Amino acid sequence: MSDHTARLDHVVLWVNDPVASAEFYERTLGTEPVRLAEYTEGKVPFPSVRLNEETIIDLMPWTMAARMTMLPGAADSAGHPVNHICVALSGAAFDDLLGRLRGSTVPVSEISHGSFGARGPAARSFYFRDPDGNVFEARHYD
Repeated sequence: MSDHTARLDHVVLWVNDPVASAEFYERTLGTEPVRLAEYTEGKVPFPSVRLNEETIIDLMPWTMAARMTMLPGAADSAGHPVNHICVALSGAAFDDLLGRLRGSTVPVSEISHGSFGARGPAARSFYFRDPDGNVFEARHYD
């Protein structure tokens, strides 16, 4: 596989409660909060969670929708989530996440085998929702 220089920097999700969302992602995916204290102190407009050293997920409160004026119609994106976000994990991290979710009130889909992704067919994958209805896929490759 070629080593491309482009990387996914961040994804922005619309959420009702950024603090609760940050706690959810920390508890389930093991993410690290970024700017959470600054958000709760009113110093920044939204917090994020760190997925890995190169990628964060911004937790944008729905109340910010009217301020999304960088492009005509950008504010209309509130309430129109992406289909899903896929997180690739190691086999052990996949099993840990699945166990944490099954031990909580978060419903998970059946396990799929061989679904195609950035690195080809995945050994296993499943889907789950965050508290705001955003859909995540977790997968691991052999």
